Amino acid sequence: MHPIPRALACAVTAALAFAPLHAQEAAASASRPAAPATAASAPEPVDLEDVRNFSRVYEVVRQAYVEPVDNKTLMKAAISGMLSGLDPHSEYLDKQGLQQLSEDTTGQYSGLGIEVLEVDGTLRIIAPIDDTPAARAGIKPGDTIVKIDGKAVDPENVDDMFKLLRGEPGSKVTLSILHEKSDKPVDLPLVRERISVTSVKLRELQPGYAYIRISQFQEDTADDLERKFAAYVAKHGQPKGVVLDLRSNPGGLLTSAVAVSDDFLDAGGIVSTRGRLADANLKFDAHPGDLLQGAPMVLLADNGTASAAEIVAGALKDNRRALIVGRRTFGKGVVQTVLPLDANHAVKLTTARYYTPNGTSIQAEGIKPDIALAELTVNKADSQPELINSEADLKHHLANEDTAAAQDIDNDGSAENAKLATEDYALAQALNILKGLALGHRTGAAQ
Repeated sequence: MHPIPRALACAVTAALAFAPLHAQEAAASASRPAAPATAASAPEPVDLEDVRNFSRVYEVVRQAYVEPVDNKTLMKAAISGMLSGLDPHSEYLDKQGLQQLSEDTTGQYSGLGIEVLEVDGTLRIIAPIDDTPAARAGIKPGDTIVKIDGKAVDPENVDDMFKLLRGEPGSKVTLSILHEKSDKPVDLPLVRERISVTSVKLRELQPGYAYIRISQFQEDTADDLERKFAAYVAKHGQPKGVVLDLRSNPGGLLTSAVAVSDDFLDAGGIVSTRGRLADANLKFDAHPGDLLQGAPMVLLADNGTASAAEIVAGALKDNRRALIVGRRTFGKGVVQTVLPLDANHAVKLTTARYYTPNGTSIQAEGIKPDIALAELTVNKADSQPELINSEADLKHHLANEDTAAAQDIDNDGSAENAKLATEDYALAQALNILKGLALGHRTGAAQ
């Protein structure tokens, strides 16, 4: 279904994409370049005066700072400052950072289950992961962490605050959260857990209609999807339509996003990347073999749909394979490459932008839904029971000659729809849209 090697290309984790340089080289040799490299010319020489200024500042800090600072700490701070000044995603990784990056791709780590990005010296929530302490506490995409254990987050301590989000299972932490469109923070006491994320959940939504939830893109996501879909078909048969839920999906491995897109496409482009280096110019195309055999799809997205999840949304939208319903996505359309320095240190550097099959960059723009839905909740209205609902309630009415049909007169499906709408309004709307698409699909197939 997806012959692209799993070790291929860059990996996008949390709100980032990464891969060792040798993996990108392997990908480049297996893929047609998306655009010619533009970095063949010699780099501009470093201005000696800038080097002198750096040396002067370094020496002034080392000698005059209020507390003694060793050379290793100063150099690490200098490197981190240089990278953080480029964009929110480039950074210096030590041994702990590399370990956390590896844990993110497998979905196995200890913490709160929350994906966070530094934005202008603050900690902004990209998305909580399903079934984790963060999600159960009601943390939403777009929220901001104001304090951690009573200590305010500011541009001077953001890196230290990041580290406090993880810890031993059972340890406690209190986050002061400023919800989106609110002006008053709320304190949320949380207990860290061993996070083991199952990225794919699949169930029957209603007879004939399947619901696929992907919470993030891990190493085994595509294989897990195919395995669970095969089990679904064996039990329920081929679905008439599918809702693919990518809300609050912060991303994951690029290769998994490509493979999942390929699972729903028979042909067409999936994604391309363009950067200054030849190895950053890649293009991925779909291969024959659609799991749904052409059945319609509705893809649910919101402002927590980011990075690799946006790759899937863009591929399915541009190929007219799925209707995007919900809110505009996060808009992270850049790729980071992890360049090893030694066994315990690396630089995660933004090296490319990625583009949807139509050549559109979603960076800082996101993907606009085909059908926009506000984030609403629905409550069932209180009403008195109606004595007469239909002809069947009238005295001396003529009975229907089809007794089987008459026995099911009160079961029109509205009760199930009302229940789903009160639980998840967006999902209920997506199902209604999907049923309309499925009806058109069947009518078209019959002609």
